[in-house]
Amino acid sequence: MESYEIFLLLMAVYVLGLIGIGLYFTKRQKSVTDFWLAGRKIGSLGIGFSAASSWMTAGGILAVIGLYMVLGMGSIWSFVAPNILALLLIALLVGKIKHLPAITQPELLEQRFSSTLRGPVAIIIAIVMALFAVADIKGFSLVLSIFFGLEPIYAAAIVALAISVYVTLGGFSAVIWTDVVQFVMLATFSLIIALVVVNAATTGSADVPAISSSELFGDVSPGWWNPFIVGVPAVLIAIFAIIPGWITEQDPWQRIWAAKDEKSARIGMVLGSLLIFLVFGVACTVIAISLNHIYPSIPASFADIGMGAMAEAEPALLVYIVSNLSPIAIGLCAVGLAAAAMSSADTFATSGGSCLSRDIYQRYIKPDATMKQMMTINRISVLIIVALATVLSFYINSIIDVIHIATFIASASYFFPLMGGLYWKRATKEGALAGLVVGAIAQIGLTVIDLANTPAFAPAYLDTIHPVLSNHGVIVGMLLSGVAFFGVSLATKPSSTVNLAPFFADEAEKLEKEVMVVDETDPDYKKLLTTIEKEVTGDRAIVKLNLEASATINWAKFVNELKSIHPSWVTPTGRDSVYRLTKADMLACVSLTRGDNEREIWFASEPLAADLDLSTKEFLVAFKQVSEALRNIGLLMTLPTSDNY
Repeated sequence: MESYEIFLLLMAVYVLGLIGIGLYFTKRQKSVTDFWLAGRKIGSLGIGFSAASSWMTAGGILAVIGLYMVLGMGSIWSFVAPNILALLLIALLVGKIKHLPAITQPELLEQRFSSTLRGPVAIIIAIVMALFAVADIKGFSLVLSIFFGLEPIYAAAIVALAISVYVTLGGFSAVIWTDVVQFVMLATFSLIIALVVVNAATTGSADVPAISSSELFGDVSPGWWNPFIVGVPAVLIAIFAIIPGWITEQDPWQRIWAAKDEKSARIGMVLGSLLIFLVFGVACTVIAISLNHIYPSIPASFADIGMGAMAEAEPALLVYIVSNLSPIAIGLCAVGLAAAAMSSADTFATSGGSCLSRDIYQRYIKPDATMKQMMTINRISVLIIVALATVLSFYINSIIDVIHIATFIASASYFFPLMGGLYWKRATKEGALAGLVVGAIAQIGLTVIDLANTPAFAPAYLDTIHPVLSNHGVIVGMLLSGVAFFGVSLATKPSSTVNLAPFFADEAEKLEKEVMVVDETDPDYKKLLTTIEKEVTGDRAIVKLNLEASATINWAKFVNELKSIHPSWVTPTGRDSVYRLTKADMLACVSLTRGDNEREIWFASEPLAADLDLSTKEFLVAFKQVSEALRNIGLLMTLPTSDNY
């Protein structure tokens, strides 16, 4: 059997397995939170393996090996080190991020500032996620081209169709658990291939002399092992250019929000960084050194033609595999690299899709969409991101450059509005919008200038002007964004208490509190105790109550009436989600959303597990206030009668 036929057979089995995981989680998708955040029930192992898997693309692995071959350890600052450091830094931020009441970063920015930021940030994130997904498709295209001589359209079709099916079926739960499977496959592939190429390098051939393992790893060019050979200024520029964009990426935040508790999220991020080091730091290093010995002309060519050597180094591993391994091994390697492509692309599709469905469609197009309608839109949004990435993959050539361009746009546009909004109380909506617009325009402009004026295989145009302009001038883009953000914020009126309360405890104390009086002998309270759904997950509980009104609810009219008679009810992110804001911990506040149909209202909250009994009483108060608002617009809502009393 030919290697291509073996690959198709193995790929079919693999994809069917992924679809099976998606089908398993389909029936568990009962809300938008279930679809986008896996019900907030993921443990540390799931978070860690998924975080590592989502940042390890097929193209990324090939590019890292190529960079090691050409530049040695000095190249880690362009991709590997920022990957590891970003997850470790995110682990330090878990305490602030985990308990924020949002599903997406644009929603979070609206809560902190205003609706003027939500749409633009959602569009930027969707584009950035599509660009990241391009790197996966490009990397897999290279695999299929070298292994089987296939055109890029086949790689795009395989990745697009596979992840479209299992992600749209199982949502973020499917992403997490397919990522676990995909990382195991990827790590196994990397470690086995590392052993294979070491053996090939040390046993020798007609063209390459046999050497010992100690000679193999000791016989590298001077300075190869020195990560600072590029100079400390270049290291600092790379760190400040890349890491801000990666610590504010939506996909790792989405994993933190999906974790069952703060401890699981933090351990998961640290575990993810260790797993990335295992593949990028250990396996890829061993592979690169071995390939340098097998193909000695590649590193030597760098001195003559600069980064043109990457055109030979990047596919070197694939060339070795197809030239030396058996058809079965080639098929297995192709599936392993397909797993790497899908493990990242599915993450980017869900992150970008959530912005399109929740932050664009539900927020601006149909705020009163039912949950059933939103589940359909969620799936369509994932397909849109995958389709966009597929189209872009035919027009973008450099894997690493597309990753960097997407990262730099993120760093320069919404790093300061997002992180500044979380930690600086004086930040205002005008300042955030100024930082976003100035940073995005400056960075996109600098990138276009750099690309337009850089000849093929030559140093980047902006790099030749001044080192601070390297990486498409992102340091300048971020600087301009920061100046606009801080300057305009200080010159404008501070944010309101409602915007600040979920982020700063001292501001939450200023909220007008309603006195909560609950009579435990109240028949409605007894009914509530038998009707309400409770589940403890980690340090929090999930409390739900799904009720139906006597007729179709005019959602806008109902929300306006509820807010007018009870000011504690607010809509900080639009009327699709209504919160009874009585405490700083907004996740623990009772919230309302539309149900599966136009008569249903879904009540929900996520209090700390220790406050579960108090939360039940708050549900009764919320129910009575909602019932009052419905009566005022001519509708009735009652708790179902139980046979228990």
